[in-house]
Amino acid sequence: MYFIWYLLIGLAAGWLANLIVKGGSAGLLGNLIVGLVGGLLGGWILSLLGLVPVGTLGSLATAVIGAVVLLWIAAIVNHRRIR
Repeated sequence: MYFIWYLLIGLAAGWLANLIVKGGSAGLLGNLIVGLVGGLLGGWILSLLGLVPVGTLGSLATAVIGAVVLLWIAAIVNHRRIR
């Protein structure tokens, strides 16, 4: 059952991060991947700061933070390739 929650939180986090960064629509699978990887990245970033997310909203916020950072990194890398 937890696996389904991870997928739903990852999907929501990817979608929210896509709205925040104002990137092009990545689609369902793209948002899911960005959200899941963002959850890992966000958890790592928050652990460096000594913060621990609690509950579903904490997990969602952590995944959104990580997904936004991931999309910013991807935008920087893609921008450098074009030049």
